Amino acid sequence: MKPGARSTFVAINHGQVTVSVTAQAREDKANVACRKALAKALGLAPSAVKLIRGEHSRVKIFGLTGIAPAELAVKLARLPP
Repeated sequence: MKPGARSTFVAINHGQVTVSVTAQAREDKANVACRKALAKALGLAPSAVKLIRGEHSRVKIFGLTGIAPAELAVKLARLPP
């Protein structure tokens, strides 16, 4: 995750999802923005995206509900580089 970016976007780089958000890394604002951006990019409700690990790190692990692995693979393949 990249907080404080000029714009919010989700991309895939070298097999990893990169989320850039305009929110600053204060008071959990960047984590919330990251979760919402990831949900929007994958067509999920924000409640379907849970932060599992990395609350205070740029590297985060999210859990997803309501999406099959095959469907997730298709949506990830459609993300811009």
